[in-house]
Amino acid sequence: MKDVASRLPSAAMLPLGSITAQGWLRDQLRLQADGLTGQLEDIWPDVGPANAWRGGHGDDWERGPYYLDGLVPLAYALGDETLQAKARPWIEAILASQTGDGWFGPTTNDDWWPRMVALKVLTQHAEASGDERVIPFLQRYFRYQADHLPARPLRSWGWARGADNSLSILWLYERTQEDWLLDLVDLIGSQTIDWNSYLGHDLITGPARIFRHRDHCVNVAMGLKKGAVDWARDGRDEHREETERAFANLDRWHGQAHGWFSGDEFLGGREATAGMETCQVVESMFSCEVLAATFADALQGDRLESLAFNQLPASCDPRMLARQYLQQATQIEVSVAHRNWTHSGDDTNIFGLEPNFGCCTANLHQGWPKFVSSLWMRSINGGLRSVAYAPASIRTMIDDHEVSLVVDTDYPFEETVTITVETQSAEPFPLQLRIPTWADHHRLVVDDLPAADPVQDGHVVLHRSWQGRHVIELTLPMAVRIQRRERQSAAVFFGPLSLVHPLGENWIPVDGAPGLGEWEIHRRRSFNVALSELESSVAWPVARRPVPAVPFGLTGPQPGQGSPLMVSATGARATSWTADGAQASPPPASPVFDHGPFERVDLVPYGTARLRVAEFPVIGSWDDADEL
Repeated sequence: MKDVASRLPSAAMLPLGSITAQGWLRDQLRLQADGLTGQLEDIWPDVGPANAWRGGHGDDWERGPYYLDGLVPLAYALGDETLQAKARPWIEAILASQTGDGWFGPTTNDDWWPRMVALKVLTQHAEASGDERVIPFLQRYFRYQADHLPARPLRSWGWARGADNSLSILWLYERTQEDWLLDLVDLIGSQTIDWNSYLGHDLITGPARIFRHRDHCVNVAMGLKKGAVDWARDGRDEHREETERAFANLDRWHGQAHGWFSGDEFLGGREATAGMETCQVVESMFSCEVLAATFADALQGDRLESLAFNQLPASCDPRMLARQYLQQATQIEVSVAHRNWTHSGDDTNIFGLEPNFGCCTANLHQGWPKFVSSLWMRSINGGLRSVAYAPASIRTMIDDHEVSLVVDTDYPFEETVTITVETQSAEPFPLQLRIPTWADHHRLVVDDLPAADPVQDGHVVLHRSWQGRHVIELTLPMAVRIQRRERQSAAVFFGPLSLVHPLGENWIPVDGAPGLGEWEIHRRRSFNVALSELESSVAWPVARRPVPAVPFGLTGPQPGQGSPLMVSATGARATSWTADGAQASPPPASPVFDHGPFERVDLVPYGTARLRVAEFPVIGSWDDADEL
């Protein structure tokens, strides 16, 4: 069974700390470190010194491990010793909590689920620090699970999220090759929801109205990695096919204009005013990272970039001082108000420390740093493979030789990615460069010479001797793409970015709010924009500016924001499109003939606009009217 090791997600992922953020991505992580993540212990008692995971008498469930699951990778993605020191008391307390039989964690809680998150924390810590205590710690705990799970099986959240437990077991198996661990993976799999079967064949086809673990948006996001765990065990390609069927079904019945499925807090259907939970965003990202490591296909990188460049930045204010519980694709107001959520409160939509439930406050921290640590992975042919593009530096070993990559780019706001490779080894190895599915063509230059290496399975494979210093320049030309939706409305994309119409933002602070601040946002202009001349969308003017220190800001509580990219479309006001309370009504059916005068319609990246229109009615011509 030792051939299993070559299929493990952990075998592809580079150890935490191998990749550090640079450029605009480092600025984004620095905002997180200086904002919610770096200050959370001081402003939120749930993860303060009294937390039970640190030996206190406070919260003893998921919030401490959730927070640490973001703090640890953030500390190493930035190379920040202060953040590493902040994580240390947590790690020491968790390691010290283990009893003689292998159990660990707060004595006041015996739930399997939060320990699954703590296991992910420990494996990341071990990779980054080399802490030799972690492997025997895990061996003892997994022996405990093997002994006790038959009589006390996974239930509730653990029943939905067992794949995360299995990932940590497989991480240990890669290092110890103990076959009993694979038996434990099988046992946990038998006690976990069969996600591919449900999502691929039995998925609810409209908004859920009662609680079921199968329809909870975060559970679904986490369950998408179940096929990767199953494939790691038996290598059967049907798991990949079933995973793709699950994605297709989610898009068919719950897909949003930005490309992802709704969840507010249960699966919420296809209307652009359905919500998407922040926990769902970051857990969807982690599932995509696991799928990319397992299946090694370029499509997972497309999905990961879509989340990282759109929904992830939109989930927080531009300076990462506050977060939403639910975001809307078309969001015309951020306020305390009734919206037709499947299961959430009236404060769900505002930016603050803890609107609605606190799970997102604890869990949001993993999004950006795990994206950094997943930008590049090992390839099955002995080289390195790009999963997503962003500015970063990579240091790793290939065949006992150190290899350094520096990725210099403002992607996704620009089209060119420059990669500098340095190594002293004369041994050739391959670099696989992902070509996104949206890219109709690409240009590749290696050391100032055009390269025509073929695309294989979504990657250009450059097999060279990289001794010394070499420069690769990859250009991925971006063009406007239109996707038609219900009622023939239109969603607009540009490269990996979802484009939206910004509504102007008047940020209204809430006096006496907890944490670092709380805001409602009111729009400065009408939202009822319809687009015209879609047939000429590829020629819409594109304006770029340098990425500012606050990369995903348009307007906000602090100065310095400004969108790095803007596309100018043509449209008009759709007279019949009105608000429905605090949100937009569904767009009128297209083609629309009742509209105001034509005007320029600015489109910006989704992640920069907290008030936005993402799904547009389309203006008809008299030729359309004649056909009707």
